[in-house]
Amino acid sequence: MSRPLTPLDRRVHGEPLDDDAILALAEAPAGALVRAAAAVRDRAFGRTVTYSPKVFLPVTNLCRNRCSYCSFRRSPGDAGEWTMAPSEVRSWLSRAREQGCGEALLCLGDKPESAFGSYREQLAGFGHASTVDYLVAIAEEALALGLLPHTNAGVLTRDDMARLRPLNVSMGLMLESASERLCEPGMPHHRAPDKRPARRLAMIDEAGALGVAFTTGILVGIGETRRERAEALLAIRALSRRHGHVHEVIVQPFRDRPGIAMHPAPDPTDDDVVHAVALARLALDDEVTVQAPPNLHAHDEGALLGAGINDFGGISPVSPDYINPAHAWPHLSGLARRCDALGFTLAPRTALHARWAQPAFVDARLDAPLRAVARRLALAEPLFARASSEATA
Repeated sequence: MSRPLTPLDRRVHGEPLDDDAILALAEAPAGALVRAAAAVRDRAFGRTVTYSPKVFLPVTNLCRNRCSYCSFRRSPGDAGEWTMAPSEVRSWLSRAREQGCGEALLCLGDKPESAFGSYREQLAGFGHASTVDYLVAIAEEALALGLLPHTNAGVLTRDDMARLRPLNVSMGLMLESASERLCEPGMPHHRAPDKRPARRLAMIDEAGALGVAFTTGILVGIGETRRERAEALLAIRALSRRHGHVHEVIVQPFRDRPGIAMHPAPDPTDDDVVHAVALARLALDDEVTVQAPPNLHAHDEGALLGAGINDFGGISPVSPDYINPAHAWPHLSGLARRCDALGFTLAPRTALHARWAQPAFVDARLDAPLRAVARRLALAEPLFARASSEATA
């Protein structure tokens, strides 16, 4: 007589689990979750793991939020404050195209013009009345050079996203957490008005209504519980099912560094990270990519792959990770060798996962650029060759 199927058995065989089952799994040990998540990944994606060769454009690090774990944000006059001039943007985009990149990641702080008059004056000097005006101009430059824009500009309005959609193959906003508790006094989001879960979930919902292919994710190790991680993943899943627009979900670990309000704070354990990755793979529907940045996991890609990821996200041969500058991107040739040794094939992709390259999510003006970048990235050998020469330089 065969034993009854457990929830993990059912998930491995393709059955989605309801919210209560996922919340129960949040409290389960990592071992069984990891094995099941890897099986789900193998069934849904096979043994190819992808990445997007990108240039990271930190358009401005001015931000009105003050998250306790952030070393990126600045106020005017702070050491390390910057806003990229148009000439800098053009220079980085040109280098990125020469180095074989396919994605231009436009990343910046939340609503800087609402907080800083000097930034508004700087934008006016560039010839723009708003940050979104500037992002439109940057995206147009990127497309002209054969790079696909992906904008992560914090919380945007519906009208902002509608303006950016014809020029961006995807957009993003990390949910980070759905916990209101983390917004209370003494918690990491207390001084960050744009990190209120309802506000961020509303933007993700509006993006779906507009047909914007979307990237979101959770942060691990900022004081949340395992149940709260599950609740965040379920909130993402609900919006993904409503609109079908969430093409990838990032599981990103907190990394301590001097200068942040939380310092010194412990990094999440490896067990916590792989547990969160596995839980994401089990909670999210099969077509949604689960991504984890390899530079934040001490180059132990085996643990991430073993827990069910199918994507490493953006990796840049030309620019650092400005959010986590102490953590360098892995060299692509070395990463490819390590993946091969683990039984996986590393492959480049565009900023938009192929399943979402359809009229519902891609403006007609982006169809030709998207196809051109996809053709160019099919010849990835130059990227690997460059990374190899960098590693031995």
